[in-house]
Amino acid sequence: MVTKNVPNGWGAVSRAFHWIMGLLIIGMLAYGWWMNHIPARPDRFFHRSIHADIGYVLLLLLALRLIWRAFNPAPPLPAGTLAWERGLARLNQALLYLFTFVVAILGWSHSGAHMPDYSSFFGLFRVPQFTSPDKTAARQYENWHIYMAYVLLALVVLHTLAALYHHFIRRDGVLVRMVWGLE
Repeated sequence: MVTKNVPNGWGAVSRAFHWIMGLLIIGMLAYGWWMNHIPARPDRFFHRSIHADIGYVLLLLLALRLIWRAFNPAPPLPAGTLAWERGLARLNQALLYLFTFVVAILGWSHSGAHMPDYSSFFGLFRVPQFTSPDKTAARQYENWHIYMAYVLLALVVLHTLAALYHHFIRRDGVLVRMVWGLE
């Protein structure tokens, strides 16, 4: 098993980051939508706390992934990839990283401004908060968290469609490299 990225494929660590974070992000988007569309009920705080805890994990994974990526450059796209396709691929990846960060930070900001806050990490310890309790600010953070989550969802859909395009239409091994590691 190849741990690091190589010229013709993604290493095991990069693939693990990709799939774990991808599934967590999709799960968080679905969970967040569900939480905001269920009637108010006694366990609502519990669900929001779990959502926040997973958000903290995602933020940590994002930091670790970016550090790993700094030392393990992405394998190049196939030789026949057009310049505009390369540009769009880079832009989409950068925006996925950026909006994952923005959504998580807005959620963390909401946590500190909301009373009670969502700082208890699965009941194990308290995550430091960097915003102060403020009902108006909490509402604004929550609204922007939701708006940016929809942008992140659009980017995930675009990323998925591009992977399927490469697999079923271009048949160039881009998706296979992220699943199995090598072309």
